[in-house]
Amino acid sequence: MSALSELGSLRKQKGHATQAPSEKNDGKWSLFFLGPWFVGLLLIVAGPLLASLYLSFTDYDLLTDPEFIGLGNYEDMLNDPRLMRALRVTFTYVFVSVPLQLIAALGLALLLDRGMRGLALYRSVFYLPSLLGGSVAIAILWRQIFGTTGLINQVLGYFDIQGVGWVSHPDYALGTLIILNVWTFGAPMIIFLAGLRQVPEMYYEAASIDGASKLRQFWSITIPMLTPIIFFNLVLQFIGAFQSFTPAFVVSGGTGGPADSTLFYTLYLYQQGFAALNMGYASAMAWLLLVIIAVLTALNFFLSKYWVFYND
Repeated sequence: MSALSELGSLRKQKGHATQAPSEKNDGKWSLFFLGPWFVGLLLIVAGPLLASLYLSFTDYDLLTDPEFIGLGNYEDMLNDPRLMRALRVTFTYVFVSVPLQLIAALGLALLLDRGMRGLALYRSVFYLPSLLGGSVAIAILWRQIFGTTGLINQVLGYFDIQGVGWVSHPDYALGTLIILNVWTFGAPMIIFLAGLRQVPEMYYEAASIDGASKLRQFWSITIPMLTPIIFFNLVLQFIGAFQSFTPAFVVSGGTGGPADSTLFYTLYLYQQGFAALNMGYASAMAWLLLVIIAVLTALNFFLSKYWVFYND
């Protein structure tokens, strides 16, 4: 009878769960420790974000009070030939360098997955470009390597090939920056390597018994099992490439030259905001970049259901 009475009391209390005092205190302490993060979100992220949205509808030169002009900045963008040039350069850079970077990262991950000696050392060495690739020092070094008297032309000279000033030639300057981005394959390579370690070995054993070649196993087992990793790296690298700034700024001396061939979108935004003191226009450009990245990211997520395989 005691059990039945206890069951009855539980039924009466249904929907009125009590909370232990310790749980209440835990909730208060969690809010206390999360407080700095919320303050940072408000002051460092949300505040400037909303401020830039307002400034995108104003004429603001950083020296005087902003003057509201409505959609004037967005209308000016439609008639700005340098903006269109910056978009073409940026899209070329992103859609060429990112796939090449991921191919290089996956290729090296496959080599390192073979269990060679000194694997930890190789992983560290190959990861270094991802840490250094976006730095000013590497951009300066890149400009020297691809200069008229740089290392590339010195090597070509041994084969009696006359080189050019790669970073000062409109046809090749963007290509040097694409190579620099491909060279920073370390981060996606480490992620690919971790993904390869998660592919069950039994799949390869079964395929070998069925007589499948190594190439067939790669296309039918490795690639399908890695599609979530490929998708993850693709989204991250696309977003990062659209925001690339330092290499183009250093290599071109902040001009985007020669002949605007390295005029990245972010570099042109910097020129408008801090060189021409046209901060209202620069804010509108920033929001356009946000929309472009958001749309392409959403498109990637939409298309992923057709090619990403999740082993549920």
